[in-house]
Amino acid sequence: MIQNDERRDDDSTQKMTGLEKRWVLYDVGNSAFTLLITTILPIYFNALAEAAGLTSAEYLAFWGYAASFVTVVVAVLGPTLGAVADLPGMKKKLFALCAAVGIAGCAVMGAVGHWVWFLGCFIIAKIGYSASLVFYDAMLPDVAAPERMDKVSSVGYAFGYAGSCIPFVLSLVLVLGYEGLGLTLSGAMLAAFLLNAGWWLCCTVPLLRRYRQKYSVPAGGRVTAGAFRRLGGTLREIRGNRQVFWFLIAFFLYIDGVYTIIDMATAYGQALGLDSTGLLLALLVTQIVAFPFALLFGWLAHRVDTAKLVSVCILAYVAIAAYAIFLRSQGQFWVLAVCVGMFQGGIQSLSRSYFGKIIPPERSGEYYGLLDICGKGAAFLGTFLVSALTQATGSTSAGVTVIAPLILLGFFAFRRAVHYARDCPPQSR
Repeated sequence: MIQNDERRDDDSTQKMTGLEKRWVLYDVGNSAFTLLITTILPIYFNALAEAAGLTSAEYLAFWGYAASFVTVVVAVLGPTLGAVADLPGMKKKLFALCAAVGIAGCAVMGAVGHWVWFLGCFIIAKIGYSASLVFYDAMLPDVAAPERMDKVSSVGYAFGYAGSCIPFVLSLVLVLGYEGLGLTLSGAMLAAFLLNAGWWLCCTVPLLRRYRQKYSVPAGGRVTAGAFRRLGGTLREIRGNRQVFWFLIAFFLYIDGVYTIIDMATAYGQALGLDSTGLLLALLVTQIVAFPFALLFGWLAHRVDTAKLVSVCILAYVAIAAYAIFLRSQGQFWVLAVCVGMFQGGIQSLSRSYFGKIIPPERSGEYYGLLDICGKGAAFLGTFLVSALTQATGSTSAGVTVIAPLILLGFFAFRRAVHYARDCPPQSR
């Protein structure tokens, strides 16, 4: 396998190819949905929940349970579908199907007005979105050479943050100024959902037109049965590959904080009674800050050991999670938003590319499916624990105390994975 401290060659500094640009463009499209469901959606759901008589603690709990349910579904499906995606020509088909489900779900959400049905549409849309990312991430070895993965992955996250601001700002204009536009709130929300669904679709089509699966496993026998057999073999193989094994454990633990903060930041601020407009603007600042910092981490990855950069990002998230416990004011939320923006892109993009360089490229689908089950399992654990503790204690601050210790454990597991990296032979391509 490729060692993380291996020096990158000149290919890493070349301009991006057309296929790499189209792969990055999908990050721009799906990130609009991510920003929508972490900002405007929780606030709108809060309004629907309040109209139905739910308390703030119940609202936060139900939102967290919905997010947890999505993570469980995708975590169960991800590895098996990932193994199927490694068959010739299947990665593109499964990616297109899941993206279509997510886009359609996003468009439909604006047409329902009851909180239960709204939550159901949200679950369907996010399942499609999350599943599409399994295959999208697995495309990275097909799209970029190992020495270019850090750069391409970082650029994807960076432009995803920046590009998603365009439909987000337009959605804010619709939602905050709907009366001046002669709309009702429900009409403005419908327009916002359709806008984001259309943006997502337009950014997906170019990749579907250009992408061709480069690495695959031989087809043979029954598809599902073969997928389960290969998956079982991969799980046995991972037990003997301590670098991959410990990285998956580390990722499960530290990405918990990232996903939990992303999924529940606005809901947490709402439950604390912070101003909705201020929360939205603060999270817009997160996207703006994340753009240059994601590019910075991609640039640094060509000069500094990627493992060291990931370690720095993990420790930064320990501090961010600890700070969130004491969050009480709008100004403190802005500080939190800026700090998240500084390290969010780095920890996500470099984790994605680091993993892509230590796995067999022809089985990237099932390996990224396993990575996704670790990420989704962590997101389930984080959102579930925050929701359960919040509901049990009636205190939103008590709920977030569980995040920092899990991330810190992830740091120690990651350093163990790095320790075993030097025992692994370079991965041939």
